[in-house]
Amino acid sequence: MSDPTIMPDIDDAVAAAAFRRLVAHLRHRTDAENIDLMCQAGFCRNCLSDWIAEASAERGTELPKDEARAAIYGMPYGEWKDRYQREATPEQLQRMKDSVAKNA
Repeated sequence: MSDPTIMPDIDDAVAAAAFRRLVAHLRHRTDAENIDLMCQAGFCRNCLSDWIAEASAERGTELPKDEARAAIYGMPYGEWKDRYQREATPEQLQRMKDSVAKNA
């Protein structure tokens, strides 16, 4: 559930524009892999798509997971994976696990 007290001084339209710019940036930067985003920031494109689907459900509009992912990736998720995603190393997986633990 969203918390309006997190950024009370930022208009929703401005926040939406910034979010769209973030999504456009991530679509452009296919070299920034999800595993690396997870290791550094504890979230990735999949997280953004999950948050979109959750926010949609909170507002009474169901957005299927595959549609939410396509909205973030700019193409079906499977296609993006085939084009850009490499196999994660054991070291990356451990760093991701450690990073995600900080999200709790």
